[in-house]
Amino acid sequence: MFIGLDLGTSGLRALLVDAQGTAVASADAGYGVAHLHQGWSEQDPADWVHACQKVIATLVETHPKEMQNLAGIGLSGHMHGATLLDKTGAVLRPCILWNDTRSHVQAAELDSDPQFRALTGNIVFPGFTAPKLAWVAQHEPDVFAQVAKVLLPKDYMTFWLTGGFSGDMSDCAGTAWLDVGARDWSDDLLAATNLTRDHMPTLFEGSQVVGKIRPDLATALGLPTDVQIVAGGGDNAVAACGVGAMKEGDGFVSLGTSGVLLAARDGFAPMADSAVHTFCHAVPDKWYQMGVVLAATDSLNWLAGITGATPAELTAELGETLGPPTALRYYPYLSGERTPHNDSAVRGGFINIDIATTRADMTHAVMTGVSFALRDSLEALRKTGANLQSALAIGGGAASPLWVEMLATVLNLPLDLPEQGEFGAALGAARLAICGVTGQPVAQVMTKPKVSKTIHPRADLVAAYDASYARFAASFPTLKALQ
Repeated sequence: MFIGLDLGTSGLRALLVDAQGTAVASADAGYGVAHLHQGWSEQDPADWVHACQKVIATLVETHPKEMQNLAGIGLSGHMHGATLLDKTGAVLRPCILWNDTRSHVQAAELDSDPQFRALTGNIVFPGFTAPKLAWVAQHEPDVFAQVAKVLLPKDYMTFWLTGGFSGDMSDCAGTAWLDVGARDWSDDLLAATNLTRDHMPTLFEGSQVVGKIRPDLATALGLPTDVQIVAGGGDNAVAACGVGAMKEGDGFVSLGTSGVLLAARDGFAPMADSAVHTFCHAVPDKWYQMGVVLAATDSLNWLAGITGATPAELTAELGETLGPPTALRYYPYLSGERTPHNDSAVRGGFINIDIATTRADMTHAVMTGVSFALRDSLEALRKTGANLQSALAIGGGAASPLWVEMLATVLNLPLDLPEQGEFGAALGAARLAICGVTGQPVAQVMTKPKVSKTIHPRADLVAAYDASYARFAASFPTLKALQ
């Protein structure tokens, strides 16, 4: 038996699978995020530990026989977080999360150094780890002076499980310290933030075993003492493992809190200026690229919050038939934007609101605006050479047939809906554990889910949405100038 642990921003999910990767059971535990100031987002790593203890206890209680046959644990986690440890392994301050933008000044300073884009293949975004350490050095020098190790969130969990310091290529590619093409730490990039390799964990591929569970912890948790811990990876790379997006032409679009359009790549083909992320995949000799929209279903949740309706009630008002785009346009920049704008300060809004505008009109505009933002990502990916011919649609927003049809039409790509079942990051983490412990080949384990339905673009509406998208994209400079 194997467990995939998916450390999310709001909670931890544990998925128990058998040796064939078939889901047996799952358990979840939530935790909060602290926002002490505008743009700040922090989490106490102790909350992750407590959540892990809770989910494992649940699985031990509900599936004792299976858990006694546990052979391996793989991990997935939200990327870019800065978890700082002193020389005793104690946490020095709360983890600064991926969606924390306080280090925008430091990010711009690092990004102005040409070696960062040249070696990482990426813009240095405020959410990345390196500018966070530069911020700590400037604003919390006493803390910075004590830093002995910098760990990403899921790697802190691995440290708790094994007592060792490890990191994987896919997660560490989002720090702005990794030479992403060479799959190794860059001494020059580390030196630019007054750090060295000694501050970093040992690098592994995501499908490699990094150690065994600590014997005392295994006893405390009621687990076998020979459970092996596999490196795992950053959440999007591991989600790609869960849906089988492993080779050139494979990809998925995720309509979650944030929106992601991901394309697997057989080689390293960065184009940093496009604000496309180019990262190592969670398996050897593979990379992936993705465009990121910071507020996807979050935009619909925001509208629901201010109108007093649920997201389901809002979308139900639109009926089941996709109509043409309207003059009402929505820009989904509630928290700034990543691809293609790299702008943490820009904010969204509606234009062309009319006295006759209804709540349903605004819902349609929100869904269209998020779809257009993902089209921005598709256009950026195409400039790098990525060649998506179709994509799997996942995430909470994919439960809306209308939104999926709209997105397929805006992207002019067929979108596959997977059958009901487990897939995504928790399954991907379990699959990495299977590969690491058993030695099974990636191609054999990382299979695609069965497709329940393929949603094709509405041929009669593609041209209209293309024209509306062109107006959306052309308006960005004007929107920015107004702020």
